[in-house]
Amino acid sequence: MPNYRVSMDIGGTFTDIVAYDQAAGTYAATKASTTPGNLSAGVIAGLESIVDDLADIDFLVHGTTQGLNAFLERRGVPVLLLATAGIEDTYHIARGPRLELYNAQYRKPAPLIERKDVIGVGGRLDSQGQELVALDEQAVRQAARRAVEEGYGAVAVAFLFSYKNPSHELRAREILLEELGEEFTVSLSHEAAKEWREYERTSSAVVEAYTGPVVRNYLLDLEEKLGDRGVEAPLHIMQSSGGVLTAESARKRPLQTLLSGPVGGAMGDVELAGVSGNRNLIGVDMGGTSFDVSLVVDGKPDVSTEAHLEGLPMLMSVVNIHTVGAGGGSVAWLEAGGLRVGPRSAGANPGPACYSRGGTEPTVTDANLVLGRVDPDWFAGGQVALDREAAITALKTVGDQLGLDPVAMAEGICDVANSQMAQAIRTITISRGIEPRDFALVAFGGAGPMHAVFLAKELGIPETVVPRFPGAFSAWGMLQTNIRKDFSEPYFYLDDDIDVADMAGILRSMEVEGLSSLVSEGVPEESRATTASVDVRYQSQEFSLNVPLTSADEPESPDFVANLAVRFSAMYHERYGHSNLGAPIEIVTLRTQAVGDLGRLEAPSYVTAQGPEFKHEIRRVVFDHVEHDTTVVRRDDLGAGHTFEGPAIIVEQTATTVVPPGFNVKVDEFGSLVIRSEDVEGN
Repeated sequence: MPNYRVSMDIGGTFTDIVAYDQAAGTYAATKASTTPGNLSAGVIAGLESIVDDLADIDFLVHGTTQGLNAFLERRGVPVLLLATAGIEDTYHIARGPRLELYNAQYRKPAPLIERKDVIGVGGRLDSQGQELVALDEQAVRQAARRAVEEGYGAVAVAFLFSYKNPSHELRAREILLEELGEEFTVSLSHEAAKEWREYERTSSAVVEAYTGPVVRNYLLDLEEKLGDRGVEAPLHIMQSSGGVLTAESARKRPLQTLLSGPVGGAMGDVELAGVSGNRNLIGVDMGGTSFDVSLVVDGKPDVSTEAHLEGLPMLMSVVNIHTVGAGGGSVAWLEAGGLRVGPRSAGANPGPACYSRGGTEPTVTDANLVLGRVDPDWFAGGQVALDREAAITALKTVGDQLGLDPVAMAEGICDVANSQMAQAIRTITISRGIEPRDFALVAFGGAGPMHAVFLAKELGIPETVVPRFPGAFSAWGMLQTNIRKDFSEPYFYLDDDIDVADMAGILRSMEVEGLSSLVSEGVPEESRATTASVDVRYQSQEFSLNVPLTSADEPESPDFVANLAVRFSAMYHERYGHSNLGAPIEIVTLRTQAVGDLGRLEAPSYVTAQGPEFKHEIRRVVFDHVEHDTTVVRRDDLGAGHTFEGPAIIVEQTATTVVPPGFNVKVDEFGSLVIRSEDVEGN
């Protein structure tokens, strides 16, 4: 009897589904159209297209963009913020740095709530968490009544020094729930982010309150629909950190799911690095709406303890992902006589003009179709038939204004989109002192393999890898991760003042807390583990680096502080190109990561080529304004060991790979397409 491990990733245009049949040891992947008005419907349709009986599913993980979209589109719920009286303007004062130094029109990021939505509440703690003034409980009750009268959908509570002593915040929640009901959303800053920096912690609580009801309602709806179809396995949700949580836990801490969709691809890159031996990878995920870039450095994901979206900070563990509005559905338009592409997308409905769903504006997908780089009869595995004439008509609406025929217009659209995406890669690499030529480029997403080789050529990256199921690679990556929970404890000490016994004691208590937290996630005792780390900075600097520890007991080892300084100095030099070993260092935060091992899935086996020949056809495709005879092959007809030269188009159910002239393709033992320049091959 089959039993499946299944992952689901909702994109702006398509919902990707990957199913692993544990009995047969085989993978299957598919795409279903995203249903913007009712996302659960698209998810269920995709599941039913790949698994005959949903009751056969015994593990289910989901990457959702519900919270992120609500944030980006500013359609979260109205939030009332309760802050400590006297400093209630902290959230709107924010930080002083001018982030765009040469932008004459620069404005600070717009907050999610207005000043009128903030209430100062009496009560005060000192910097060590000792109570100076008791909480004004009557003010909290008055705030609850105002929340009802004025229609607020959530309340965020951010009191001064609550990371040291949460008692005032906890009591405020008790009062609010008494007045508003147990189902009302109340976000506490010490739970959203138990860290120092008042503005950032307040911002984290506000974002969680703003998006929380949207995420919770969606997850409850999806769980109900899955249950109606016989699914008994608990639903798991991908976190921004690269781990997963049960949906029940995610509903309590929705902030952790904010970037859950894009992170799946980064975790797939980590797994690919492990099996391929290529330890440094740049992952590029191009879907219908956005282009996401992430890094794997020495086999590990590039993770930060803070994220910024639309300029607003959130304190949480997050895989670093840089996103720009460039996807297959990105619309081409004119501004001041110049061609622009995106960030606006045609989305899933009406979609690109060639979808014949009512879209009339030219998009990147329309451009690729006109150039012959997309199979109109087998797009998305034949689920969508493309109309080339509709694409040409759409391109003319812009091309005629520039005096360009549809083919020239199509190449222009692709060139502009490629330029934007190449700049996104530079932002996450060169701007941080990382040389992209020392990495391989991993291309995934429905549109990523169509553009990746052009990006690699522009950036001098020697190798492009297109993994199996590229259009559903983010969903595949979600199956490779583990349960994860993160814990932090503010701990401010200069190196000369550290009490190593006290520090080790706190880390051990955090370790116990972390292991205990995995019980509710259903992780058996033998599969639980923790790791410890500390945030370190040079004395009086603003920002820190996270330095791993060997164990919670390491602070009690001989010469711990000196060894920590050496490790910090090496990491600082790698990040910034210089360091100052011997200068005073300062510990800021203690961290513990609790991990529940879900077991490793076998790497997908791939059939070995029986000879150099393979089934293919020749079509005319445009590259650099010239039509070329181009090899067109279905990926299922390729085996490990097959090699061929570009130009070539490799089509499959979830994506299309475009190989321009001057590049060679080899299918490796895992079924990945490894694409290298002929110049590189010759050397």
